[in-house]
Amino acid sequence: MTDAKNEGPPRLTRLTFHGPLSEARADNLVRRLAGTGPGTVLDLGCGWGELMLRVLAAVPGAKGIGVDVNAEDLDRGRRAAEARGLAGRAEFREESARGTAHGPADLVLCLGSSHALSPAAPPHHTSEALCTLRGLVTDGGRVLFGEGIWQRPPTPAELSGMWPGAAAEELHDLAGLVDLAVAAGFRPEWTETASLDEWEAFESAYQADAEVWLAGNGDHPLAAETRERLDGHRARWMAYRGVLGFAYLTLVPVR
Repeated sequence: MTDAKNEGPPRLTRLTFHGPLSEARADNLVRRLAGTGPGTVLDLGCGWGELMLRVLAAVPGAKGIGVDVNAEDLDRGRRAAEARGLAGRAEFREESARGTAHGPADLVLCLGSSHALSPAAPPHHTSEALCTLRGLVTDGGRVLFGEGIWQRPPTPAELSGMWPGAAAEELHDLAGLVDLAVAAGFRPEWTETASLDEWEAFESAYQADAEVWLAGNGDHPLAAETRERLDGHRARWMAYRGVLGFAYLTLVPVR
């Protein structure tokens, strides 16, 4: 049985997507991707695979495989698939995306997971991931690639407040990212970036469960650890707010 005394805060229940993605943008993405009629969908670093499940719901008969190393997220995806009547068409596998044997697929999703495809250090992992994705998508298919970018060059002071070792060379700007996609064998069908509203909704929802739990459990054995984690993440968010961006590229493979 679970020891309620040692239970920590709930995890990410306020998040629909594990990234800065609004319902409106997700609807547009799903409509555009489903319009290509994919029969197979591969979601790399899928988490709980929310966008994959929405594509499958929009394309009767399509089948999807989601790959991730987080068992808790995968279980959430399986429960969602079951609840939506998609369990027979959606498979969630606990395994690394690197060197995956799955594919080629008609639609490949890689949202914030380029690091899972390449052992290279940033920013070189991005180009390697894009080259890998070119080999995982069918001719005439689509890749939806989501990747962090700099909205503008960060200052040294801003970098010092971000994640440990943050460097200006670590990420590309939007133009540089699109150029990498073209060099990897794609043409950009659609290019878009997350808005500040999407970022704020994501970051707030990312913390909300634990913040509410901490407010009512200040004497809990896990309170100090939780407080340190929340305060540290919020400080980093405030440092990269408006500087760190996120691009969504809908890519068409060149034959």
